[in-house]
Amino acid sequence: MSLDPQAEALLKSMEESDAPPFNSCTPEEARIMYDQGSELVRGEPPEPHSIETLEIPGKGGLIKSWVYKPDEGKGLPVLVFFHGGGFVIGSLKSHDAVCRSLCVETHCIVVAVDYRLAPENKYPAALDDAWAATQWIASHANSLGGDPYRLAVGGDSAGGCLAAAVTLLAKESGGPKICKQLLIYPCTDMTRKFESHKTFAEGYRLTSDLIEWFYGHYFLKQDDIEHWKASPLYSTEFSDLPAAFIISAGFDPLQDEAKAYAKKLSEAGVQIKHTHYTGMLHGFITMPGIMDKAKEALSECASELRMSFEN
Repeated sequence: MSLDPQAEALLKSMEESDAPPFNSCTPEEARIMYDQGSELVRGEPPEPHSIETLEIPGKGGLIKSWVYKPDEGKGLPVLVFFHGGGFVIGSLKSHDAVCRSLCVETHCIVVAVDYRLAPENKYPAALDDAWAATQWIASHANSLGGDPYRLAVGGDSAGGCLAAAVTLLAKESGGPKICKQLLIYPCTDMTRKFESHKTFAEGYRLTSDLIEWFYGHYFLKQDDIEHWKASPLYSTEFSDLPAAFIISAGFDPLQDEAKAYAKKLSEAGVQIKHTHYTGMLHGFITMPGIMDKAKEALSECASELRMSFEN
């Protein structure tokens, strides 16, 4: 297994830039850096028919969201999307290119949810917002031009964790009905017990120190990080969950927990497809401007979503 040349070039350019690691900055500084960095790697994503701002009621107040539409049609399938960023950074802006691509290539409405971030908002604030937004979107799908019976949830990294937990909450609550979970290199086990956390602890963008910084901001010491709401891998009820498409990356410390989650779903009889991008780094899907594999992965996500929406 070797690092993709484009991923290798990214690491080299990061090293030469002398930019400080996120975990040496304040959360506010890191958020600005992350959003600025996303602008440099987004390329030229496709243009949806429209992008509108929506405010969804939640426990902590209104949850800002962006609604991407491929056209003005009615009864379109809907994807609720949660951005990555370790529950501390990331925004609607940082994942705009991803949402544009999924909207246009899937031909579905994408609602990107700007959930509350840590450390200002500790666990389970992000999940509370993700769950509130999903419930509201499901019950208001018709007014958005969507089809409540073709509803998917998805996200990358921390957003993948939120998407997985939302499907477990929907099962526990008896709805809303979700037809697909799109989990892009999700964190599913906050204990970091898997070997890939040691193997790829340094040198591949998402370091062990950075993960500790993320989780340290999001969780309090007394939080039960082995509860499935924090670590979906610890659920004991995987049967009858929505079909899943899971992406993992070969130079990502989170890859083993993504693989373990895919295995748990499969063993419970859930329809699962798992694609492992061997030469890629964590976070690659947000970089279609500099990573050919990001474009490939986005197209694969769109294809998987389309198949679920058509069934």
